[in-house]
Amino acid sequence: MLLTLSAFILALGLLVTFHELGHYWVARRAGVPIVRFSVGFGPVLLRRHDRHGTEWALSAIPLGGYVKMLDEAPPGADEATRRAVFNAQPLVRRVAVVAAGPAANLALAALIYAFLSLWGTQEPAAVLAAPPAGTPAALSGVRGGDTLTAVAGEPVASWTQARWRLAEPLSLGGDVVLTLRSPDGAVRTDTLRLAPQTVTPDGPDPLLATGLSLQAPYPVVGELVPGGAAEQAGLRAGDRILTVGGQEDPTVETFVETVQARAGRPLALVVLRQEDRLSVSVTPRPESGKDGREIGRIGALIQAERPQVLVRLGPLDSLWQGVRRTADMSLFTLRMMGRMVVGDVSWKNVTGPVTIAEYAGRTARIGLESYLGFLALISISIGVLNLLPIPMLDGGHLLFYLIEALRGGRPLPERARDLGHRLGLGIVLGLMILALFNDFARLFS
Repeated sequence: MLLTLSAFILALGLLVTFHELGHYWVARRAGVPIVRFSVGFGPVLLRRHDRHGTEWALSAIPLGGYVKMLDEAPPGADEATRRAVFNAQPLVRRVAVVAAGPAANLALAALIYAFLSLWGTQEPAAVLAAPPAGTPAALSGVRGGDTLTAVAGEPVASWTQARWRLAEPLSLGGDVVLTLRSPDGAVRTDTLRLAPQTVTPDGPDPLLATGLSLQAPYPVVGELVPGGAAEQAGLRAGDRILTVGGQEDPTVETFVETVQARAGRPLALVVLRQEDRLSVSVTPRPESGKDGREIGRIGALIQAERPQVLVRLGPLDSLWQGVRRTADMSLFTLRMMGRMVVGDVSWKNVTGPVTIAEYAGRTARIGLESYLGFLALISISIGVLNLLPIPMLDGGHLLFYLIEALRGGRPLPERARDLGHRLGLGIVLGLMILALFNDFARLFS
């Protein structure tokens, strides 16, 4: 619980503060006076003033931050101050200041993705299991052991990349061309015919309905019990089980079941140790199971492992990959929002702080790479959400500026702007209520 809460506060605080830094940086270069930059909300705990007169504050509630600019000149201000306030700035500068916040979030996501690509990540290889009969994958010709190397002509180096490339075709439906490499090295293309699917956060994995899934993990010998049957037979930690009792490519479950059924009888194994294939005979020792039935045990922890690939790019390719992935995710988010509006995608996908906190904790437990990927995804969400043309959001201000430009530089009447802000506030509150409702519905369902 503490890890989940800490990961959530760090994520939200960092991303919202970075958003505000975007506004601050551009406003400062436009000459707009900055009254305060606060990390967090509520009562101020620490403060200092810089040479520009800006108050830098650390506040009590660490859930984001804000930047307060001087919008209007105070009574008696000199001419320079009246020209410098935000509302007196030329339209193009006001647009730049407002757009800088969402742009900062999108830039941060691109940098995180670029860093992950440059650093390199271990990801599951896209080696596919045999698809169930009658599924789209089976009908298209996909076979067990095939490695997916490209989706719709776009190369994929791992299962993670393949899932990302398949996300949009899965939701929209249609034909998608898969490039596959069979175990003997032959390369071919199959056409996967997909029906549109309704995507919900707690629904089944849409890939499973197509028949596409990873090949089952293979058994690997882990920690050995000193003096146990496995150690005495010559097995070592790290040995991969290739055959058990003559059965090739067993799953972990198959291996365990076979061992338990051969109590007191020799069992032939073939293992892969580094690059060598070795034949081993082990005799499981009889022990009493939970139900009192005699079962065999070899005194070894059997781990489930999958082939992994290191996905790593050079500096320029990493940067391009970061920009491209951010752009793709932003467009995908916008399409999903549009499909929610027309009813093609469930509104259950609108989630709030409870779900975000849950995923923050999950990814933090998995490791730094997963947590950074989560940060990038949430940063994109914040950037895209703030660009929506809803008054009260940055996109709403940009909409007002667009109307001002179309009116030849004349701002909207104050009454129209007030009405827009009330409408925007209603929309934002409605989305917040929906997000919280979905969060608690998931908790108690």
